[in-house]
Amino acid sequence: MSKRLLLCAAFTCFGSLSLAESASTPSTEQAMRAVQASFPEYWELLSLPNDAAVPADVQKNAQWLEAAFRKRGFTTRQLPNAGKPLVYAELVNQPAQAKTVLFYMHFDGQPVLPEQWAQKSPWQPVVKQRNAAGKWDVVDTTRLQATPLDPELRVFGRSSSDDKGPIMMFLAAFDALKAAGMESRVRVKVLLDSEEEKGSPTIGQVVKQNKDLLKADVLLIHDGPMHASNRSTLIFGNRGNTIVSLTVYGPKSPLHSGHYGNFIPNPAQRLASLLGSMKDDDGRVTIPGYYDRIKLSDAEKRILAAVPDDEAAIRARAGVARTEKVGANYQEALQYPSLNIRGMQAAAIGDKGANIVPKQATAELDLRTTPETPPDYLVHLIEAHVRSRGYYLVQGEPTDAERAVHDKIASIVLGRGSQAAYTRMDSAEGAWTYAALKQASGDEPVRIRMMGGSVPTDKLVEELGVPFLIVPLVNSDNNQHSYDENLRVGHYLAGVRTLFTLLRSE
Repeated sequence: MSKRLLLCAAFTCFGSLSLAESASTPSTEQAMRAVQASFPEYWELLSLPNDAAVPADVQKNAQWLEAAFRKRGFTTRQLPNAGKPLVYAELVNQPAQAKTVLFYMHFDGQPVLPEQWAQKSPWQPVVKQRNAAGKWDVVDTTRLQATPLDPELRVFGRSSSDDKGPIMMFLAAFDALKAAGMESRVRVKVLLDSEEEKGSPTIGQVVKQNKDLLKADVLLIHDGPMHASNRSTLIFGNRGNTIVSLTVYGPKSPLHSGHYGNFIPNPAQRLASLLGSMKDDDGRVTIPGYYDRIKLSDAEKRILAAVPDDEAAIRARAGVARTEKVGANYQEALQYPSLNIRGMQAAAIGDKGANIVPKQATAELDLRTTPETPPDYLVHLIEAHVRSRGYYLVQGEPTDAERAVHDKIASIVLGRGSQAAYTRMDSAEGAWTYAALKQASGDEPVRIRMMGGSVPTDKLVEELGVPFLIVPLVNSDNNQHSYDENLRVGHYLAGVRTLFTLLRSE
């Protein structure tokens, strides 16, 4: 089936969509007025500290958000969560017989070290513009009310992009709808997370307790950065992340390397050899079966190859001459499960080092999982590989009896993690969102089959059983999770247009 016919079939499955008849975008003037009118509220929201580890911060943000959504015609409630409530909002005047879209964003932020920020406080947002030397200069906030609005201005402050910016874009989109005398053509529900930056440890439980309330036809997630090309971006899935600890045991206690080197096996050396057996020089995992379940169609490979990644720039930014060869390109590499060594430990080095044969050596791995290769499947393959290298696996410290019989002893512990989640690229929901993004931007959206990072979609999708899509709205160079986080004003304006169009797309 051709791509055109495939998209047409998808529209039929999810409801007829004629962009000329059933979707609207705001005029530049309408969007600009809504954006500029929303800046004072944006400032208020950014001025509220929002560390997810501080319940009082979360509660103040939740109260502010409830008031902001009620102002736009929503009913709201706080969903209890051990003192750090999530916020739920539902539009009052909903269109009859329309599909229901659940919009997910989060209002918590990463912790801050104020001294790292090039401004008085991360909680006192400032406006900056880049000077001729490429540095950022603070400018007066009145620049945000100028006509025309300079799209290259940026707002600096914690959560300016991740994720309070998209929340304010969403609210401004409703202001633009009202100003244009229009209403949403989809039924709107909103879930605002309070612990996303902590991995949303309880969101599955909260969603389960409110399953009927959150029932929807499609879940749209507005989090993360757009593609580096700054074209509108549509992401169909994300890999999961599972932490695995691999420990190789040596002598019962550290031994003098002068007396016992060359005689007692060194667990650090053995661990290095074991890890080396898991990947080849091209970075491909050599554990049997690790990639076998990944089957990319020719159509998917073409879409992945069409993503405008500048791989030369990525190499230059990373400072490497050569990349690993897991996939034919950057995007294709992200469709496979990974095996990354995130840290190793065996005794100490430097001033704390001692001339010893250590008693054990440990490596922590993070496995980026896919829907086809869940954590249990990958860990089973790793265990089989370790055994094939002559290791006896134990749980915890080996006993004297085990030490007396087995030469190579190791343990593998499965830690915390999240599952991968994915919506088919030829799905009706994907076609609907893709068409709306194209209408809003006037350009071909970048389609990403599965992004490399992990977000808590697995818990939402598992409980709700709903297809999801990720529509990031902020600039890729926003410094999220770091100091000097920022949001480009042009992206704020484009985000309002995107959300307006999604709300008007049947």
